[in-house]
Amino acid sequence: MIRFFAGHPTAANLLMVLLFAAGIASLADLRRETFPDYALDLVQVSVPYPGASAEMVEEAICQRIEEALEVLTDVDEMRCEAREGIGTATIEMIEGADVNRFLTDVKAEIDGIDDFPELAEQPLIKQLERTDMVVSIAIAGPMADRDLKVFAEDVKERALRQGVASQVDLLGFSQRQIRIEVDPQALRQYGLSVADVADTVSRQSLDLPAGLIETGERDILVRFADRRQVPLAFEDLVILGGAAGAELRLGQIARITDRFEREEERVYLNGRRAALLQINKTRAEDTLEVMERVRAFVDDERARAPPGVEFAMTRDIASVVQDRLDMLLGNGMLGLALVFLVLWLFFSFRFAFWVAMGLPATFLGTIAVLVAIDYSINMLTMVALLIAIGLIMDDAIVIAENVARHRRMGKSPLTAAVDGTHEVAAGVLSSFITTVCIFTPLAFLEGDIGRVMRVVPVVLIVTLAVSLIEAFLILPHHVSHALKDEHPGRFRRRFDAGFDRVRENGLGRLVDAAVRWRYLTVGLIVMAFLGSVSMVAGGHVKFRAFPELDGDVIEARLLLPQGTPLARTEAAVHKVVAALDEVDAAFTPLQPQSQQLVRNVLIQFSRNVDAFETGPHVATVTADLLRAEVREGRVAEYLNMWRQEVGAIPDVLSITFTEPQIGPAGIPIEIRLQGDDLDTLKAASRDLETWLARYPGVTDLQDDLRPGKPELR
Repeated sequence: MIRFFAGHPTAANLLMVLLFAAGIASLADLRRETFPDYALDLVQVSVPYPGASAEMVEEAICQRIEEALEVLTDVDEMRCEAREGIGTATIEMIEGADVNRFLTDVKAEIDGIDDFPELAEQPLIKQLERTDMVVSIAIAGPMADRDLKVFAEDVKERALRQGVASQVDLLGFSQRQIRIEVDPQALRQYGLSVADVADTVSRQSLDLPAGLIETGERDILVRFADRRQVPLAFEDLVILGGAAGAELRLGQIARITDRFEREEERVYLNGRRAALLQINKTRAEDTLEVMERVRAFVDDERARAPPGVEFAMTRDIASVVQDRLDMLLGNGMLGLALVFLVLWLFFSFRFAFWVAMGLPATFLGTIAVLVAIDYSINMLTMVALLIAIGLIMDDAIVIAENVARHRRMGKSPLTAAVDGTHEVAAGVLSSFITTVCIFTPLAFLEGDIGRVMRVVPVVLIVTLAVSLIEAFLILPHHVSHALKDEHPGRFRRRFDAGFDRVRENGLGRLVDAAVRWRYLTVGLIVMAFLGSVSMVAGGHVKFRAFPELDGDVIEARLLLPQGTPLARTEAAVHKVVAALDEVDAAFTPLQPQSQQLVRNVLIQFSRNVDAFETGPHVATVTADLLRAEVREGRVAEYLNMWRQEVGAIPDVLSITFTEPQIGPAGIPIEIRLQGDDLDTLKAASRDLETWLARYPGVTDLQDDLRPGKPELR
């Protein structure tokens, strides 16, 4: 096969053209995303129980769900969380089972529960899907909160209608609510109750079909349309009527306001009330294409928006993908240039060119295969490609140099290409097999980490397999034509002579000494190996599941006791923001041209992803930073200073300073305590937190056994 392709006039060129054409044609279909796509083997069952305490939810909801699902055979783990007003069970399926059948079984068992409390709402059962956030659009302007929500809803509808993204969520507002606050003294004066007022309001604010009138000419629908939408319309409702025609209207005994159901659901951008549009991508969408459409859409919206309305793109996750892709392209181009220049020092321009061309040919061939097997370009596939760069060039250089050596022995170009390639083929193949053996175990890891990590060996093996095709079938043909008889110039002769002296007098003597003192050489190697092992065992070499890559967003997540009023949460948030200003002031002078480190500050009340709770007692402060490739300093430095500046805040249960995690990551260390008595569990949790806090580097400790709102019995 090697002789055929090396000697055939067009076969090798056609194969290279095929690799380039297939790769270039596949680029348009290659998805770009942060992490590989994978399905979650999780089913969630949520049962709202309005007004119930966590203890009541545990007894009336969680225990019944757990008892009903005990009969399922494909359950790997089941967790049920009882919180105020809702019970949520998360059921994890064993790996390899049929998720559709599993979901059907869970629904059947939950539907069979007939002793849920009467006030409990219908269970909501769904398979959990993974969505990737791309970016968020913050909208702020000089308008009332209701107007801002309407404006943001219009922007959201335009984004969906124009196909900017398939998932756009509006955050920062709850449902609109007409609140009627009745004066108790007026109720007693007129002999009314709250129920009487509520019945009257419901009877006089209706929008109902009232039948059909059939005539000889046409049919007419009859509709009773008297639904009140604004406070003024409710104020005019008649509550009581006297015999003499006197009327008591609702506005006379009640204060009626148009407001949001939960005032704590609000967002601020740089101190201004804002609406937040969160842009998510589906599994089939390309992160960078969605981001390009979002940028164009935001530019259009800025042009059409009223004066004073501000659009800001915040929480930009797509930049991580772009930065890593740029790094891959940069490293590939740098490697290609360095290989070409080094080879040019020893061989002719044509020879160096054809050896270096193996890298783009291999990468484009790999891209064609990745598209065919429905893989994407993401952070882990890029890691595999970066690893492959060195291995690809090693094989190409070994084969090319050995072909050149055979040519210097006086063989014809074709014979030198065939014999030189055959001679090192076994070594190159053994290197490929060794790499496969090292990385293949990653494909058998279990859980979410395993589903993500298995793309690394697959991409690496595909890349190296394509590189073998290029090295054995394409490269020999090209280098055989490049090894023509040539007369080296003066520079080449002097360079080769100098290199030969260094090789013989430097490296050669070192090798001779290593062989002569072989026992010392082996001893030094063993010492180096033991030293490496001790560095790992002693904790000097840190272990992390994924590499720490600085992003452009940092967060502080606050948790206060349930029942805390919004004003106290706002006071704690203001202290956190003031501390962030100190961090910005300290690091901004260190940035290039003194660019401001903190670009935007986003405050979200009623949000804390670590707490799994909503309400006025939780909040998140998000800071957008100067781009990582531009700024000076590490994210860890900013977070440490932010944490120190905030210090301890009274009544705050926990504050977590972190960088938003991307992919299947979570809390670095999670310890679960199990027991029957909640007081004992709480005491054990506090003791464990005290013990863990003594270790250097342990920060942001928190537990999820927290007291609920005070209860009046």
